This record gives sequence, structure tokens and C-alpha cells, in this order.
Amino acid sequence: MSTPETSIRADADVPMIHITREFAASPEKVFRAHVDPELIVQWLGPNDLEMTLDRWDCRTGGEYRFLHRSGDEEHGFHGCFHDVRPAERIVQTFTWEGAPDGVSLETLELEDLGDGRTRLTIRSLVESFEIRDMILASGMEHGVVEGYEKLDALLAR
Repeated sequence: MSTPETSIRADADVPMIHITREFAASPEKVFRAHVDPELIVQWLGPNDLEMTLDRWDCRTGGEYRFLHRSGDEEHGFHGCFHDVRPAERIVQTFTWEGAPDGVSLETLELEDLGDGRTRLTIRSLVESFEIRDMILASGMEHGVVEGYEKLDALLAR
């Protein structure tokens, strides 16, 4: 079985990153994997980092903070959930604590493709093209692709 392709592209007109990925699971299952704290720690991020949650309240008006660790190296991330609609949409802010001025506004949408398949589309808007390009150059693609591969395995169970 081949691995589904993850599309990550920069928008030419606005400082936005577009991510698209299909999963062999229903929108309900893909949504649950994004909101359930016991599931999110199993797949979010690259393989070489351990994820721990400081807080995870995935509901409209909720907030989160998590850490990715490798040895003595630690990276914190936090944000707020602005709109959470089951099996449909999540709108949140996302901030890497190492660059707190680079806050992103992220919109995740789930599209039911039928036959137990879902297309996930993410639009991540930042303040400037410079910040967008810094995010793209940071290695984020590696973490996104590996995380979605782990999510595939989790959804298959």
C-alpha cells in the first residue's frame, strides 16, 4: 500500500501555507484524532520527538499547550480554539514559543469523500511572508508528513 501524499504549498498572494492530505477514515474518526488528548499525543509531530500535553481543551473557547522533546531539547507550543465543529472544522491559533511573534491562524476543514475517506485541508495564515517562509524553512514539512503517517496507522487500528 502506498503512502498518501501530503501537499504543502505557499500561497503566492497572502502569507499562508496550505496543507492537504487524504485519510482512509471517516471525518468523525479524523476529527476525534485531532481533539482527543489521548489520541493527539500518539501522532502529532515527527517520529524523533516525544509529545506531552500541558493542557488540551479542544472546544470553542478552549486552549492548549504542548511540548515536543528530544533529549534535553524542548519546544513549547500553545494557542486557543476559536471554533470547533465536530467532524467538520477547527479554527485555532498556533504559536511556537521559540518565536512568539509568529502566531498563526489555522483553519482545519474535513471533507467527506465517501467510501470511508476524508480530505483534510489546513490553511495557516501568518503576519508576513517572512514569517511564512521561516516556518516553511524550519523543517515543518518533515514533522507534518511523519505525523500524518502515524495518524494513518492510528486510524487503521
